[in-house]
Amino acid sequence: MLTIDDCIALSDLTEAEIDAIAEHEHLPEILAVELGCCLAHDAEGIRRIARIIREDIDRARSHGQTVHARQLTVVLDGFMHQHPAL
Repeated sequence: MLTIDDCIALSDLTEAEIDAIAEHEHLPEILAVELGCCLAHDAEGIRRIARIIREDIDRARSHGQTVHARQLTVVLDGFMHQHPAL
């Protein structure tokens, strides 16, 4: 049986990246894993993930959630490091 951690590992995304997708799309974590996995294996999908994280950062800032915005910025920096062509 696969655990949620196994599914995340198979997605080629980090747990924080999955969490950002879940937050943005208002999805349970396992559905965000599935969506993220599909997006992570397509050039346009990779751009969409970066856009999702940026929008999450903007939303956090607009709601005064500076700590969350900083956490998401770290997530975006790591994602951009993994995908330098963006």
